[in-house]
Amino acid sequence: MARGAGPALRLPLALLLLPLPLLALPAGRGNRTGADSLYVSEYFSQSAQKLSFYSWYGNAKLFHFHVPEDTVLLRWLLQASRGKGPECTSMEVTVHFRYGAPPVINPLGTRFPANATVRPSYNISMTLSSAVQNNTFVNITTPAAGDWFIAAHLPEAAGRIEVKGFSTPCTYMFQPDMFVLRLIDMPVLEPGVAMPQTVVSPTKPLHVKVFVPKYTTRMWFELRNCVTSEQKACTVRVVLGSITLPQSFQRILTCTGNVNCSLGLDSPPWEKWLQITVENLGTANTDVSVEMVASFTACKPGSTSSFLNFSSLNQSQTGPRPGNAGAALPAGEASHNTSDQRSFCLQNQPVVREDLDVVSVRYRLLNGPSVPVYSVFPTLLLLGLNTGMDSGGSLVVNLLLNKTSLSLANATVLACVSAASPVLSLNTTQNCSTAFFQGYPLSMNSSSTEAMLIVLYPETNDWFLSLQLICPKGQGECNNAEAKVTVLAYLTPCFNDCGLYGQCSLLRRHGYLYAGCSCKAGWSGWSCTDDTKAQSVSAQNLATLLLTLSNLMFLPAIMVAVYRYCLVEASVYIYTMFFSTFYHACDQPGVAVLCIMDYDTLQYCDFLGSVVSIWVTILCMSRVKKILKYVLFILGTLFIAMSLQLDRRGVWNMMGPCLFALIIMIAAWVYHGVKRRHCYPSSWKRWVFYLLPGITLAFIAISVYAFMETNENYYYTHSIWHGLVASSVAFLLPPRDKHKKPWAWSQKLTCRYQICQNDREELYAVT
Repeated sequence: MARGAGPALRLPLALLLLPLPLLALPAGRGNRTGADSLYVSEYFSQSAQKLSFYSWYGNAKLFHFHVPEDTVLLRWLLQASRGKGPECTSMEVTVHFRYGAPPVINPLGTRFPANATVRPSYNISMTLSSAVQNNTFVNITTPAAGDWFIAAHLPEAAGRIEVKGFSTPCTYMFQPDMFVLRLIDMPVLEPGVAMPQTVVSPTKPLHVKVFVPKYTTRMWFELRNCVTSEQKACTVRVVLGSITLPQSFQRILTCTGNVNCSLGLDSPPWEKWLQITVENLGTANTDVSVEMVASFTACKPGSTSSFLNFSSLNQSQTGPRPGNAGAALPAGEASHNTSDQRSFCLQNQPVVREDLDVVSVRYRLLNGPSVPVYSVFPTLLLLGLNTGMDSGGSLVVNLLLNKTSLSLANATVLACVSAASPVLSLNTTQNCSTAFFQGYPLSMNSSSTEAMLIVLYPETNDWFLSLQLICPKGQGECNNAEAKVTVLAYLTPCFNDCGLYGQCSLLRRHGYLYAGCSCKAGWSGWSCTDDTKAQSVSAQNLATLLLTLSNLMFLPAIMVAVYRYCLVEASVYIYTMFFSTFYHACDQPGVAVLCIMDYDTLQYCDFLGSVVSIWVTILCMSRVKKILKYVLFILGTLFIAMSLQLDRRGVWNMMGPCLFALIIMIAAWVYHGVKRRHCYPSSWKRWVFYLLPGITLAFIAISVYAFMETNENYYYTHSIWHGLVASSVAFLLPPRDKHKKPWAWSQKLTCRYQICQNDREELYAVT
């Protein structure tokens, strides 16, 4: 693989940088002429996406490509660009690659869940400094055919909570384009048949392919009769397999001279085309003639009759049926099958795949949850994940050894989980590796009876679980031994549903679905299991109390509003206090949570109450006529409700009503000042002791809300926002009219002498 950066290029110029065989082709796809008639070029592209700073996997932008069969060269053109504004600074874009499944990345260096398999993804960095655009090329020779994934993201997010509309963030874009060079009519190497071929020159390697049948335990490749056109000793290099990222397990064989050379592959991928590349390492313009032979060693599987499995499946689902009494094997035939088991190289256990939901699959064993494990041959279970939509979740395999079934106390049950082909010879020295895949080992014994494996984003393929009984003094010690292992295997979108402090989210990219965990309360990690920066329960309770009880600061404003006959305003403040309290009680993660209704409803009511409170307060300060004030109250509330429904977090949902109300207030104050021929409000005490403190508190509250809130200090700064806004309302509410007396509850509830006397005097005067 190679990479390089260059100046900004348009697509036609980028095409000129492709290898020479592509340039020899006419325009279009699928055309073949001249000496290069065996090759065809293809081009794939996806739309550009806006990059985000990384805080969880949902911030990474995922791209999905499908590499066709018989591809001999793959080139990606990675195009990253940024805006031209002053807010745009130098930035580093990280790009991850993986074959078969989305890349498992960890830019924040957090911990993965226990028993999870983690293989670092192959990644490169693209720097956007003085140049507005950066083009980087990645070349892969003989890539594996199938799904390839690219994930791109910016560095770690700063954690500051930005109000939408207050600042203009820089835009960083990323777009990958894929060019492939595919070989048409690639020669097929038939098993056991010698195929003579000629390698024309070092610049044009020879590509052939061979199909690996099912139940192949070993493949033997041999290169014979290597002769050059100049009758000199030939030197060739044979590469078996394709490149897969982040790890590649290609097997390389170098042959020198006329001596035959060979290579054996244990557990090659079943029912797959294996690509073989032969390169001439000699001088230029020298042809090399070789003969290639591939042979396979087959495996004899042993399993229960498929008809019997189907019959038992029907019985388990619909109950016993007449005529099924003879489904069981006779005792003689059963003993005959038992005696023949020693001739098998593996035992298949029938597994049913049950699709439950999106990226959710359960595997059920037809013969029960427990499987027998022997020492003579491995027990094999097939876990199919080849639909193309299974690689976006987590494959979980749980194994439980039945201690009573293990007759030898020092025996061990080894298990291997691998893709494409199973591990058929398990022992204490092997590490669960197949020909082109590194499997995942598990072990159980009498002292440790449980084993668990979590494969994050398993690649699209057939997965195999192999189990075998191992004795430390040799396999002859436990030839007649048997162990029972309970197998629980399933595919889930998020392991453990992201735990108590996380939320499992389904993400989509052009029809492809994958899952990720969004963590809260300081928890982090792939499944929100990293508690390095986690908040304690007491800290969570404190945060909830701060955010909820700080709304009680509206009580003074409510009392002032009632005392000054602003009953509508007081009702709005009560509404805001109530829904803000219970919205923040429901918005908390972990254990300190209380939701009295749907979260979205609480959030909408909180936002609506906050904006309407500001609206009615400023209109009340304007001292317009009551009929006009109440009409503005209703119309403004209706428009605010509509605006919040369109964009709940937009800054103009709050700034728009504020500015419009301020214009009305200023116009009303100017009108009152001109009419009275002096400044309005006229009292200097009103300005010094009420208006200026209220305006100051409001500006401080807006500054805290817009510029100081972060994810870490949100509980404190937002509580301060509640207190400052509520306090400013108490200062800004205008005094009551002079002709209105204060609330006299005793006089309102009963008819006192003074009220009755006034009524009688008025009645006497009328008569």
